Amino acid sequence: MALDDGLQRAGSNLDPDDWDDFRRQAHTLLDQCVDRLAAAHTHPWQPVTGQACAAWALGAADTGAGYATVAEQLARDVMPYATGNTHPRFFGWVHGTGLAVGLLAELAAVTMNSNCGGRDHGAVYVEREVIDWCRRTFGFPAQSSGVLVTGTSQATVVALAAARQRALGDASRRDGLRGVPALAAYAVQGAHNAIIKALELLGIGSAALRAIPAGSDGGMDVGALVAAIARDRAEGRQPFCVIGTAGSVDMGDFDPLTALADVCARARLWFHIDGAFGAWARLAGAPWDRLCDGMERADSIAFDFHKWMYVPYDCGAVLLRDEEAHRAAFAARPAYLAAQDAGLGGGEPWYCDYGIDLSRGFRALKVWAALRTHGTSELGAAIARNCRLAALMARSVESTPGLVLAAPVRLNVCCFSAAPAEAAPEDRDRLNARIAMQLQIDGEAVFSTTRVGGRLIIRAAIVNHRTEAVDIDYAVAAVARLRSVLLAEGA
Repeated sequence: MALDDGLQRAGSNLDPDDWDDFRRQAHTLLDQCVDRLAAAHTHPWQPVTGQACAAWALGAADTGAGYATVAEQLARDVMPYATGNTHPRFFGWVHGTGLAVGLLAELAAVTMNSNCGGRDHGAVYVEREVIDWCRRTFGFPAQSSGVLVTGTSQATVVALAAARQRALGDASRRDGLRGVPALAAYAVQGAHNAIIKALELLGIGSAALRAIPAGSDGGMDVGALVAAIARDRAEGRQPFCVIGTAGSVDMGDFDPLTALADVCARARLWFHIDGAFGAWARLAGAPWDRLCDGMERADSIAFDFHKWMYVPYDCGAVLLRDEEAHRAAFAARPAYLAAQDAGLGGGEPWYCDYGIDLSRGFRALKVWAALRTHGTSELGAAIARNCRLAALMARSVESTPGLVLAAPVRLNVCCFSAAPAEAAPEDRDRLNARIAMQLQIDGEAVFSTTRVGGRLIIRAAIVNHRTEAVDIDYAVAAVARLRSVLLAEGA
């Protein structure tokens, strides 16, 4: 039978017709990427223009423009409008800054195009090495399990799904929450919204979360926690999980993890730790690593590599002490995923049995490359340096007229106000918000804002390996200069 002409042609027009020309385009773009990283200090965030949006318009996208046009547009129209978190004066939110070696790792990972849901291939073994390193780093036993995910938000869903199943039994995967007592979970007041989202997604509901007040050190009040657990049990609810915070989003505060582990052991509750960025204080050395004491006693820990380990987005992870509970919450193998004794269909265990995703990218390679390139000691030193820079910012704030430190710096977060104390509270809020926004627009520095004692203040979260002392001095001086200008204008 004659084949269609299209089937007789060798290859596909979805691959380059001229690989040498493609190589030239790729090398040019790679050079531009390296140039941008090398000059990160000259590339602050900038507002997206109408011209840029017009350049991105796809329309019907009926006809392709070709490799040369796309490579040119990537460099000219796309890369300039990044978040800006590669810049050394980016202190907004908790945005990781990306390592140069990540560029190499992503090139290799994209070329391999591995599906890390399972099977027997190299990417899976690299991920196992990364998970084993995480176990050792956080003091988890060798029989514990883990999986790389998009970030701590997804990691929290994975951990709390296992906690829910342990509390309700295996039938809960089939029957859901029908006919069971109302569950209750506990976290410090102001804990990350990812916890609320996880409870909602798991059908438990946000009303199940008990917000426990913080003590004077910013960590959860253990006495209030014990009382809340007793109250829920007396009222017929079923406590199932305590979520400890290792590095709060607002202030970088830590819950008393050892004390929480003791409470969970006595009450037979699952102990989960949200360590999105703060868990990495474990690598920073004294005095910051002491904040992580008790972490090794958790039933699960969620954390991000793309925050304070400087790995490019996206890459988070979750560790679970009980591998059987982890697998029981997610394992499902239809016939088309049946395991083989050997061949590509081998390689048990498969990561799809430990999380939400069947199709998974090769996230582990950029973590492996970061660890192989820099080592734990160098990465830990960068984390410690960020903490010292936050303390330097606090001292700079305190020595600058008109600026007031809003809270002690315990880790890597510095919060302060630039508003006159005699102004009305709402006016103070507006001035701080205006300063943060205007500095972003001007390309001077990126601060975010939060609230302390009900008042809006300026916040710097320093997770930037490119930041130097001169950047701290410049940013604080920029706040003071803009404050003077706005007050002179009657803002």
